[in-house]
Amino acid sequence: MKVTRCAIADVLLIEPRVFGDDRGFFFESFNQRTFCDITGLSVDFVQDNHSKSARNVLRGLHYQISQPQGKLVRVVAGEVFDVAVDLRRRSPTFGRWVGKRLSADNKHQLWIPSGMAHGFVVLSESAEFLYKTTDYWAPEHERCIAWNDPTLAIEWPALNGGPLLSAKDAKGVAFLKAEVFE
Repeated sequence: MKVTRCAIADVLLIEPRVFGDDRGFFFESFNQRTFCDITGLSVDFVQDNHSKSARNVLRGLHYQISQPQGKLVRVVAGEVFDVAVDLRRRSPTFGRWVGKRLSADNKHQLWIPSGMAHGFVVLSESAEFLYKTTDYWAPEHERCIAWNDPTLAIEWPALNGGPLLSAKDAKGVAFLKAEVFE
């Protein structure tokens, strides 16, 4: 596995070793010992989630203000543009974002530590998105920042006709009014 630190140093792009031939491919998508060795992190994942979304669906920017979740995310069908926003007030990258294309073809994964907001937009006809989390979903602590917040100025890929949002995501708050982590 190859690990690359992103513009927000705690966000890691993970590229697994893929073994392929004319029959197909094989790769180890997660191994606790290897993950700890290559990242220097000791994390326990408690929940796996799987979503499927159509083209232009934008989910996010989500986080939990209590019970914050670290996430290891990847795409198993299609392609997304995945974004992490640093919400840790004492971090040198507070208020900055990083975005990466994740796809079934490139098999890349993104480690997003707790203290970050997370979102993605589907670039392909549809996408299936998997993520492991370090804490359980707690809807009472869930928060959402507006995907198009002008302070964050996330450079989302061009969307034909704009994103498709859930009612919750359409009501995302401005970054400057959002609850953040100390």
